[in-house]
Amino acid sequence: MSAAAGDAEPVEVDPQVLNDDGSSFADFFEQRSSYTTSCSPSVTRYPLENGRRYHAFKHGSYPLPNDEREQERLNMAHHMLRKALGDRLFLAPCDKFHRVLDIGTGTGIWSIEMGDLYPQAEVLGNDLSPVQPTWVPPNVKFEVDDIESRWAFGIPFDFVFSRALSCAISDWPRLVKQAYSNLRPGGWVEFQDFDIEYYAEDGSYDQSSNTAKHTRLLLESARKAGKEPCPGPKLEGWVRDAGFKNVTHRKIKLPIGPWPKDECQKDLGNFNLTQTLEGIEAYSMRLFTSELRWEQEEVEVLCAKVRAELKHQKSANLMYDFHVVYGQKPKLIS
Repeated sequence: MSAAAGDAEPVEVDPQVLNDDGSSFADFFEQRSSYTTSCSPSVTRYPLENGRRYHAFKHGSYPLPNDEREQERLNMAHHMLRKALGDRLFLAPCDKFHRVLDIGTGTGIWSIEMGDLYPQAEVLGNDLSPVQPTWVPPNVKFEVDDIESRWAFGIPFDFVFSRALSCAISDWPRLVKQAYSNLRPGGWVEFQDFDIEYYAEDGSYDQSSNTAKHTRLLLESARKAGKEPCPGPKLEGWVRDAGFKNVTHRKIKLPIGPWPKDECQKDLGNFNLTQTLEGIEAYSMRLFTSELRWEQEEVEVLCAKVRAELKHQKSANLMYDFHVVYGQKPKLIS
């Protein structure tokens, strides 16, 4: 299915603003939790680079920091994206599941809210960094894992979820195929991700601006590092190629700033502007210094210029797209 009706509608500018009962899975969680605990001393020796803190496990494989600043931004982005989905955590047409996997869980906020909403489900979130809170619903577990390595789950899941992994993944087709292999027949997968190229429907985006320059350099450095910065538009193809059926693709416009006329989009734009201002350096620092050989001060100066433009250029009605793709693993034919 193509993008849902209404996805392509222009955003109007506000003129005033320039089967199993789960017991075996619970045992499985306990085993994996013990493994995670045993390896925690090494994975929490976080390296510091250019004033930011990064993950220790598989050091260098993920370009964004894991410090408190970034955790706060990720939680803000979570609330923004939940709002963009109509106060929903996912869009796939499923709600009867026992086993849920949240790959690249980050702060774990999605997994925690899923655990609260679906107490009958065991929710597992994995990430390179064990930065998730310890006080969580009893049906939620976290582990340290590299989702680009071979998955070693012994029990299939009913629902596999992924969100906001732009600039993080080297081999998306392989990742999607691993999700397929680790789902039970009839289970669902959902990928939510970005196309981080900015645009303005009214032509107000100045391609000579520092913001445009920064975006071009970010795309260049991520691809030089072997990471896909704009997975969103490609998700549907990867999901279909992996063998999923009943595939649906929605594209959601995310305004940057309070310029939309619609109040809901205006609120969304305010959230997005705040998390974007904080995220510019998070996305840039390691990629620019390692791949483009910039000095820390050079990165900071460009990021400051971009933040100034985003805060003060009211005539630039910027946005980017957020893509949601879900599909079902075919059921077994009896």
